[in-house]
Amino acid sequence: MATKPRIGAHTPTSGGMAKRSLGYAETIKAEVIQVFASNPRGWAMPEPNKEADKIFRDKAAEMDITTYVHAPFLINLGSPTVGTYENSLASTSYSLKRGRDIGALGVVIHTGSAVDEAHVPNAWKQIKEGVMPILEKLPDDGPNLLLEPTAGQGQSLVKKLDDLIHYLEALEFHPKVGICLDTCHVFAAGHDISKKGGMKETLDLLVKIAGAERFQLIHANDSMDVCGALKDRHQNLGDGYIGIDPFKELFAHPAVANAPLILETPGEEPEHGKEVALLKKLRG
Repeated sequence: MATKPRIGAHTPTSGGMAKRSLGYAETIKAEVIQVFASNPRGWAMPEPNKEADKIFRDKAAEMDITTYVHAPFLINLGSPTVGTYENSLASTSYSLKRGRDIGALGVVIHTGSAVDEAHVPNAWKQIKEGVMPILEKLPDDGPNLLLEPTAGQGQSLVKKLDDLIHYLEALEFHPKVGICLDTCHVFAAGHDISKKGGMKETLDLLVKIAGAERFQLIHANDSMDVCGALKDRHQNLGDGYIGIDPFKELFAHPAVANAPLILETPGEEPEHGKEVALLKKLRG
């Protein structure tokens, strides 16, 4: 590969991103981090601290750390509930702005659920009507919006990777839209990446659907549950049903060259430090 993907983890922000998040990154020897820019389980959109943002950007640049933002979990752009939909649009827009404030390359949102099967056609329509204006306002140097398929439960809009085509169509294949692949989610949804050749097969499918240029981030997680369980329960690498060998396959795939790996596994510095070291070893 011409380039190799960066490796890091989701980092805590309590105590400030410049101090805590980048200190965490330094401890675990991360090359890339992911942060929450607001409460991940609420709709609050606090005013940014411009001075703190600048300190973070400057220090991250000095340390050569790239950054991604994970938007709140409550966001569901396909929701049939008007209040949830409107809050989801506002939170998506806010998260993208905060991503730009701190110099993030991308902002991750979950692809969400229509909740009721009868609402699916309306879900795609409202996603187009609500999100396209947000995308059109994004500056060229701003972060991309990264769609993260969920574990396939309920009326998920992206039950399996094949369904991503509907999301991309709704967003008119906008150039600021990318994909974040979560290895636990895709396994839970029924793509067996644990079998020999399974990871390559899954990545080939993603590239076929979305194009290699849209494959922009990986959440590197093992799974507490078996393939197809439709359960989003992350496990430390090698301690779950996916195992280590699939990650060897992952690094061998050419589309991964520009898709950094972010750990979202249990534990903090000691565990993540070991996992970052393991991924770097597999990367070669």
